[in-house]
Amino acid sequence: MVVEAVLRTLDWLAIAMAGWLAFMLRFDAAVMPGPFQRAMIIALLVSIGVFGRCSVYRAWRGETLNGELRTLLWAWCLTFLITIGALALTTGRDEAPFPRLWLMLWFVLGCCLLTLLRGCLRQVLRRLRSSGHNTRRVVVVVAGELGVSVIRRLCEARWTGLRVVGYFDDRPIERVGEIAGVPRIGRIDELAAYVEGGHADQVWITLPFRAEERVREILETLRHATADIRMVPDILGLQLLNHSMGTVAGIPVINLSSTPMVGFNRVIKALEDRMISLAILLMIAPLMIAIAIGIKLSSPGPVFFRQERLGYDGRPFRVWKFRSMKVHQEHGGQVTQATRGDSRITPFGAFLRRTSLDELPQFFNVLDGSMSIVGPRPHAVAHNQEYKELVDSYMRRHKVKPGITGLAQVRGYRGETDTVDKMKLRVESDLEYIENWSLGLDLKIILQTIFKGFVNPNAY
Repeated sequence: MVVEAVLRTLDWLAIAMAGWLAFMLRFDAAVMPGPFQRAMIIALLVSIGVFGRCSVYRAWRGETLNGELRTLLWAWCLTFLITIGALALTTGRDEAPFPRLWLMLWFVLGCCLLTLLRGCLRQVLRRLRSSGHNTRRVVVVVAGELGVSVIRRLCEARWTGLRVVGYFDDRPIERVGEIAGVPRIGRIDELAAYVEGGHADQVWITLPFRAEERVREILETLRHATADIRMVPDILGLQLLNHSMGTVAGIPVINLSSTPMVGFNRVIKALEDRMISLAILLMIAPLMIAIAIGIKLSSPGPVFFRQERLGYDGRPFRVWKFRSMKVHQEHGGQVTQATRGDSRITPFGAFLRRTSLDELPQFFNVLDGSMSIVGPRPHAVAHNQEYKELVDSYMRRHKVKPGITGLAQVRGYRGETDTVDKMKLRVESDLEYIENWSLGLDLKIILQTIFKGFVNPNAY
């Protein structure tokens, strides 16, 4: 409750301060007139209901900052839109409309201040919890392989403030003993008395799915306990992608592999792609014309090269590139990767490939929605057929749209993949990107691409 009160106060402070700073920047004055004060009061009142409905103040202990910020900023967007609607309804005919610049500045500054204050509070809480303050006492039920893994992970993640005080297991103490310094408290039939005695704030059950009847018995014994009870699904050994809990037709489900591009995330990604790609195309139009002339003068054939690739959800599309090779025909549908000193590459084409300028036409793919600016690089269909049997979770990289650049590329994993290990490194980076996607990560990759992603010794 204390943390929630602090969070609400900080959010109100951020919203009010953002409005005031926006007013100062717009009018170069420190005292706000009545209508602007009314607008800020409306926003604060609306935020009380919206932030609560959007679960901004639920327990975020142990969860990622990105997830918390996405929820917070989505709530601020809704609050701002409702506030604008309320202002339109309450502003009289004889009153001047609120300046658009002030509203835009208020929204942007609100995003910045909400993010900054929440990030700072996160760091403060991490330090407090790491030093033993604001903690929750946790007991783990059953120290099987899953239970041992849970205990060790919680003990390592002291910043969560979840302190494992012990575990319950029916096996003899000689067989189990201490785990990462955590003692065995007793047998499972002693769990309820211990918890009801106020010695634990949370109970984590780590039984496998097949022990459904045993789980039901444990929940029955804990029916009078006020502690939080959590069930750890036996999926820690599985390769997961954007896993989450959900409900479909009233049925609880666990999403083991899903795309992050749903709902508001999908809208943000689409706006990012269209706006940035259009701006870039306008800037590089003269360069693209010069490259087209260079291709025509250096070798006979078309300016552009189009090849079928697999995109989002494994659907095929045709990618645009500047032609960098002599016109030739592959035999039997085979796709041969370019190698160092490849005789098919023209001298001008080698320059284009080395500087990644041959990729520029893919901004047209971004505009038509078949690609994103940031995402896993699209591979030839023949390469997908080959590597999906050799690299675990290879096809999961298609849970998002392919990109012109990506996390693997800025890490230097590009060019020829003449070994399976090289492809594994690329796929691991692609899956890491999908698992941790955020607008901030996209912008970071774009900036890294500008400074170190174009020229690479592995590109030929």
